[in-house]
Amino acid sequence: MSQAQIDTLASLFNDAIQTLQADGTLPSDWQNNSQITRTKDLSHGDFASNIALTAAKAAKANPRQLAEKIVSALPDNQDIRQVEIAGPGFINVFLNSEAKFSVLDDIFTLQDRFGLSNQFDGQKVQVEFVSANPTSSLHVGHGRGAAFGMSVANLLEAIGYDVTREYYVNDAGRQMDILATSTYLRYLQLNGEEITFPVNAYQGDYVSDIAQTLKTQHGDSYVHSFADVAKDVPEDAKFEINADGEKTVISGDKEAHIDGLIANSKSLLGDSYALFLNAALSSILADIKDDLNDFGVSYECWFSERSIDSEIEPVLQILDDKGYLYEKDGNIWFKSTDFGDEKDRVVRRANGQSTYFASDIAYHKNKFDRGFDKVINVWGADHHGYVPRVKAALLALGIDAERLDVVLVQFVALWRGSEKVQMSSRSGQFVTLRELRAEVGNDAARFYYVARKPEVHVDFDLKLAKSQSKDNQVYYIQYAHARVCRVLEKLATYDLTVDDAIGLAHQDLLSAPNEDELIKLLAGYPATLLRAATGYEPHVLTNYLKELAALFHGWYDTNRILPMSLTSGETPSQDELDLMQARLRLSKAVRQVLANGLSLLGLSAPSSM
Repeated sequence: MSQAQIDTLASLFNDAIQTLQADGTLPSDWQNNSQITRTKDLSHGDFASNIALTAAKAAKANPRQLAEKIVSALPDNQDIRQVEIAGPGFINVFLNSEAKFSVLDDIFTLQDRFGLSNQFDGQKVQVEFVSANPTSSLHVGHGRGAAFGMSVANLLEAIGYDVTREYYVNDAGRQMDILATSTYLRYLQLNGEEITFPVNAYQGDYVSDIAQTLKTQHGDSYVHSFADVAKDVPEDAKFEINADGEKTVISGDKEAHIDGLIANSKSLLGDSYALFLNAALSSILADIKDDLNDFGVSYECWFSERSIDSEIEPVLQILDDKGYLYEKDGNIWFKSTDFGDEKDRVVRRANGQSTYFASDIAYHKNKFDRGFDKVINVWGADHHGYVPRVKAALLALGIDAERLDVVLVQFVALWRGSEKVQMSSRSGQFVTLRELRAEVGNDAARFYYVARKPEVHVDFDLKLAKSQSKDNQVYYIQYAHARVCRVLEKLATYDLTVDDAIGLAHQDLLSAPNEDELIKLLAGYPATLLRAATGYEPHVLTNYLKELAALFHGWYDTNRILPMSLTSGETPSQDELDLMQARLRLSKAVRQVLANGLSLLGLSAPSSM
């Protein structure tokens, strides 16, 4: 049943309600909030409505008795074969065969647009995702946010939203200073300076590569002695390691040490300090962009944190004018507890520097100033405590906090056999997204990243992701698509072609229970897509595709599409050819819906495997 027919069925029930309101069975102001759902059991019809259950209280009637009155008041419709009352008062609707098969017509008419809608046309939504600090390559944890955010954006576009995908580039603040100073220290090392590399610096080989490029371009123009760089800097942390490999700090302070090196590097280099910062930023950001692009993840906007600097003080002034800022211990605090946060938050430190939270307030105001009706942030699960303070700031600014949705994506555990791989971007010992993609491929990576609810941890099984079996869910789905393509190829070897007109004329031959189930599941694709999009739940779509592929494989294995007589060299009967065309039409419809769903998830639909 097409979406238009679902709307027609809803309209029929509304007509019945109006009749009952007119005769006084129901109050005239009763609002119909009932649901029409597809039944799971074919013996219960094609659709079920709970309208009698939802209206019973208002009608002061037994639900089953009210259901009888609703059914009696239903206008006649050529698509409905039978209506039954079941259980406590559900109304089951059985469609006639023409209505049941109409979904196939919709699929062939709309093709790659089947399932799409313009329900939210004219509404602007921003989806901000990944937004990893540009201090190292993306690791496998970032990959989940990338796959999830892109899938959510695609799904929202599919139901009519005007979507802007955005990456917030954290190109300001202390982490960038640590990166710039790490690069400078490697530059000194390459120019012959003997240094002791800080514990808290970025230690990956990529830092040395950036430093080497700077040395090639500028030689020793920016060399200062390491003694000057380390002058009066607090001692770095020293550790004691026990038998279990656990570290315990026995002296020094790694934070104070790196901060001292940053301050001295800035003083010694002056304006040239920006050379090291910008070289590191541009190199790593270019790597991130290439990595995401190769992963099929693209953005309409790369938003620089630096660009928001001029907006921080004005937004703090707004909060101050409203009475939401106060001074304590030299710091300026925001009264976030007035809006449900667990404690107030510092927005400007005693040294005059604004905090990262202050930048975030300005950034989120900027988002809504750009005219987005809805803003969706895809954050890591470790940002859980950050959500209330951001929403508190929006409320303080007079912005409806319900317009901001934050989806927290849980962590990814990568396994190689029985060994869990540990990741640490500061030490450089991490598995990059690029390495994962090289090992299992983009399709497997993207599918398994979104196949579970975002709030659920993912244990990524590399062996399973590379296997060619039905246990590998993405392989099993893609294989169903390829299977249909293979049948069409084989058809040509017998000098036969697909004739959709014949398939349409004989679609009543598709009467087996599993064929009914396939058609019913195909008809459910638009509603599944809508649910996945509005709930920010790509896993709803992956589950649907798994179910459709499994049902198709089961049908394919027990029902011959090409007549048996072809393989023995005999001429098929007309009845066999008619059934073949009907089944080919159904197979092509399955292939189209599989391709549509895979595309929204950023996956390929291969023609052979």
